[in-house]
Amino acid sequence: MIGEPQGRLQRASLRSRVTWLAAFCVAGAVALVSFGAYMIVRKNVYDALDESLRERAAAVVNGVAFSTEQVQSYPAAFLAAGDVRMGLVSGSTGSIRYPENSAAPPNAPQAREVAQGLRDDYLWTDHKTDTRAIAVEYQNGTAIVIAQSLEPQRATLAKLSIVLLLIGGAGVLLAAIAGTAVARTGLRPVQRLTEATERVANTGDLTPIPVSGDDELARLTHSFNAMLGAVAESQERQRRLVADAGHELRTPLTSMRTNLELLLASERPDSPTLSDVDKREIQSDVRAQLDELTTLIGDLVELAREDAPQVIHEPVDLVEVVERSMDRARRRASNVTFDVQLQPWTLLGDSSALERAVLNLLDNAVKFSPSGSAVRLSLRQTGDGYAVMEVADAGPGIADADLPHVFERFYRSSEARTLPGSGLGLAIVKQVAQRHGGTATAGRAPEGGALFTLRLPGRP
Repeated sequence: MIGEPQGRLQRASLRSRVTWLAAFCVAGAVALVSFGAYMIVRKNVYDALDESLRERAAAVVNGVAFSTEQVQSYPAAFLAAGDVRMGLVSGSTGSIRYPENSAAPPNAPQAREVAQGLRDDYLWTDHKTDTRAIAVEYQNGTAIVIAQSLEPQRATLAKLSIVLLLIGGAGVLLAAIAGTAVARTGLRPVQRLTEATERVANTGDLTPIPVSGDDELARLTHSFNAMLGAVAESQERQRRLVADAGHELRTPLTSMRTNLELLLASERPDSPTLSDVDKREIQSDVRAQLDELTTLIGDLVELAREDAPQVIHEPVDLVEVVERSMDRARRRASNVTFDVQLQPWTLLGDSSALERAVLNLLDNAVKFSPSGSAVRLSLRQTGDGYAVMEVADAGPGIADADLPHVFERFYRSSEARTLPGSGLGLAIVKQVAQRHGGTATAGRAPEGGALFTLRLPGRP
């Protein structure tokens, strides 16, 4: 039972919580304002009563006296004091005298002190008679006591309390209604976001949400649409990768299956046998196709890894990366020399990915370079926060029609289709460059061959 209200509050919708929050805030503000107004009015009412009593007392003291048979003398103002109680306090005895057929005014020890001249005046509230009284020094060792009922003031304050309570209740009610309207209007974009999220989860539909306005919720909707766009782009890249990979894998798999079926068929008793030369050629073809499949699968895995978002924080010495790539490239190409010129450069990145990109450029240059030629690699600073790495070969170069497509996945020019490779190496180079905040471009080298350029940010 103790945890039930808390659970009910947690189950309340955001719209209900906004409504209750608005009502509570207005209720608190109304309570503070009402309390302040009540206290100010109360003080003013009692201050006005005290001022009225002082004026009446001054009028009595400055007025004339009259005599009756019952008592010696009274001030003439007693005759006009129908709404107050009045009397004379003796300074010697402290007793009080008042007119016949009237209620006795309250008395206090301090009133005797006023009569004796020890005080100028004295104001007090008599709770027994519910009156406010004042004692002022009169003459002949006496003090005038004037008392007035507090009932009119209390009635006024009671009416004021009722008015403030009604106004406060109406304000809280209006605040609740306004809070509900504001919550319904303000949370409509959140509702659209919720519906869009549920739609994406249930159907996979990545249609952007309509945006209106320029407030925080509109910016949140823009961010959500950007996320949907990124997810849609990632899905499209995955679909293209799967489609292209399926297309590229189909050819070597078909050729391998044909060769294997031919070998198996030749082993049957009633089938013609193959010569040793034919068997060696088929086996060599199968091994080449296995190597091609291995390379293609490795490049696909690398490309998928590069597609995944990664956070780069590791400081990388680009010269060391290039030197490691050069060592691997030299072991693969013994008939080609390398002309290397390097300047120091450091950046934040992924050293293994950068090494793979540089090695792909070197392998591509070696593949198209004739025997005995040189592959040129240079790394220089540009002075604008970037370094440029160029890899040039002495091969036939890239045709103008092929230049816009060399970094596309699985793209292979007519000259390269007969050479080994998966068609993914340069695509990996471009993605590595982009992931590190750089660019990759292709062109013609002064030597006549292809020129590939990597532009990467960093510092010397």
